[in-house]
Amino acid sequence: MKIAGLQKTTLLDFPGRVACTVFLSGCNFRCPFCQNGEILDGREEKLSKEELFAFLAKRRGILDGVCVTGGEPLVQDIAPFLREIRALGYAVKLDTNGSFPARLKELCAEGLVDFVAMDIKNSPERYAATAGVSVNLDAVRESAAFLMESGIEYEFRTTVVKELHRAEDFVRIGQWLKGAKRYFLQAFRDGDAVLRRGLTACSDEEMQVFKQLMKPFIPNVLIRGEN
Repeated sequence: MKIAGLQKTTLLDFPGRVACTVFLSGCNFRCPFCQNGEILDGREEKLSKEELFAFLAKRRGILDGVCVTGGEPLVQDIAPFLREIRALGYAVKLDTNGSFPARLKELCAEGLVDFVAMDIKNSPERYAATAGVSVNLDAVRESAAFLMESGIEYEFRTTVVKELHRAEDFVRIGQWLKGAKRYFLQAFRDGDAVLRRGLTACSDEEMQVFKQLMKPFIPNVLIRGEN
């Protein structure tokens, strides 16, 4: 278990909770817009497990949730790690790209996860180009279907990039995930660690168009940061 970073407090990442965010090294995708490019190869380690759990023990009563993100947390067996977090009394939110449905189901079945945020990279036809690698789309579909039927709190979300997303993509995503409980569109933000240079965010007007295209299929579509 390699811990690539820790955001000590967040009021945004875990709905309804004051939480911290733990970044785990490693990912099986290479999304060109990824802001955490330096941790994807799995070698980055900035915090030991002992240091993290000392922090969590100290912050009990101040924090009530832990967000586990990456990279892609499910590239490794994180069940023992989550059990230790739960033993301290914390709720757990998991961020995932949905490519490991069996692992996701096991964690949820054991009651180790309270909330799942699953990234939807693009419409099925454009998934591999947006993920940066060949993708087992059946696995992604299985994870999405599981969340929609499981009773676990969840959200789907898409990071929207002008060079990668088109209006028709959001119609196709809406058709795919019709009836989903909650869907967020979030604007791309550039940074030093982004894998591909030259990518840009869509305008506010374009984001509103994409939102309206999805609403017939998923009424609760939101733009991250919008009031």
